[in-house]
Amino acid sequence: MNKLREPQATTPRQARQMRQRLLERVADDDASHLTVQAEQGHWQPFAEGVRLKVLHEHADGALSYLLQLAAGASLPAHRHPQDEECVVLQGTLRVGSHLQVGAGGWHLAHAGALHATLHTDTGALVYLRGAVPEAKHQLR
Repeated sequence: MNKLREPQATTPRQARQMRQRLLERVADDDASHLTVQAEQGHWQPFAEGVRLKVLHEHADGALSYLLQLAAGASLPAHRHPQDEECVVLQGTLRVGSHLQVGAGGWHLAHAGALHATLHTDTGALVYLRGAVPEAKHQLR
């Protein structure tokens, strides 16, 4: 005849480890995440020497997107209908005549504020979250 073993108390450390393993299994099965690999998506011409790849459109109308600027490319001064966050991933981006943002740098343009001309001598790849400036927001 088999005897039932008495349940043994778990230590706080064992309980944390079990909880972490359970959470990891649940997270592994969550299909709600979105991933766009580098070779996926569609690059669209945006301006001379500039192309854009939309990664995600948010419910509030904001976009997550990449801009790739060739060496010497510029975007004219413009306004944004909402805040725009920018992270330079490669190269250096010049904002106006005084500010340079290199790889790893972050820049915030507030909604409605005048955003100075963007230019790159080196070429740049930037990640942005906000509204893509429309022609009506560009100052020429």
